[in-house]
Amino acid sequence: MKNAILGKKIGMSQIFTETGVVIPVTVVEAGPCFVSQIKTEAVDGYNAVQLAFMDTKESRITKAEAGHLKKANLTAKKYLKEFKISSEGLILGSEVKCNIFAAGDKVDVSGYSKGHGFSGNIQRWNASRQPMTHGTGPIHRAPGSLSANSTPSRVFKNHKLPGQWGDEKVTIQNLEIAKVDADRNLILIKGAIPGAKGAVVSICSAVKA
Repeated sequence: MKNAILGKKIGMSQIFTETGVVIPVTVVEAGPCFVSQIKTEAVDGYNAVQLAFMDTKESRITKAEAGHLKKANLTAKKYLKEFKISSEGLILGSEVKCNIFAAGDKVDVSGYSKGHGFSGNIQRWNASRQPMTHGTGPIHRAPGSLSANSTPSRVFKNHKLPGQWGDEKVTIQNLEIAKVDADRNLILIKGAIPGAKGAVVSICSAVKA
């Protein structure tokens, strides 16, 4: 993993190439982030860089977080995330902007998917409903048979049933950056990425590129 940055998902749009081909993109306000901690193998047992993103009121963070950020001469930040990247060229408190990436780079994007609450098996797993006639009712959207009564007399693990849908960490790999606008701190990524509008995502150099 070479580069990484935190960003806020703005929404989806589209751009056109010189030949007139339309490309659907997701717009991410990436950074600016600040280096709040540098971990080294000698002290911590591994190399990593912690980035701080998005200003907030000091009353909304703990005293421990405020003291941690003051070591890097930083004001209160809302999000802190650690990345296992090289700290070469970085110092405590230095700024990381979206120009660390360029158009054509392959990246992995991680975020939390949209939360849909408690959902039935049709909405959650794309199951088919039961027949609407011939005495089937009122259980048209029920899961149907779960298992045999005498053997095994239980429901197998991982059976697709109603439950909590969404709001889980999702990573999409090998997405391509279509454009980088360093003046406005924007990264345009081809295709869709996890999360709702306004969600915070992490963008890292692709590990399988």
